[in-house]
Amino acid sequence: QVQLVESGGGLVQAGGSLRLSCAASGRMFSYYAMGWFRQAPGKERDFVAAIRWSGGTTSYADSVKDRFAISRDNAKNTVYLQMNSLKPEDTAVYYCAADMTPGWTPPRGKYDYDYWGQGTQVTVSS
Repeated sequence: QVQLVESGGGLVQAGGSLRLSCAASGRMFSYYAMGWFRQAPGKERDFVAAIRWSGGTTSYADSVKDRFAISRDNAKNTVYLQMNSLKPEDTAVYYCAADMTPGWTPPRGKYDYDYWGQGTQVTVSS
């Protein structure tokens, strides 16, 4: 089993920044990918960013590329999502997820992920 706990959400003005954290516990993480997804009210859960735990290969949605950065701290078993230049359309519940399948490229599909956190709310005011 893998447990994921997100933190760092909140209310921020447009143009501001937030850093989300996802603390993982349970099984070893050497072959996992970690992803961030977000879901706005009435919408699907969409891919935001992902990273391979080993090697650090990353992938981003076009809507956040150049504004968001995903990183990991192997020693702390924690993944981060640095969000800069936030826009009102970034408002959503942000979820952290873990993929248990070894590979090279971190997956972008929500059904590729096996474990999910409870989510953290990010609200960007205009």
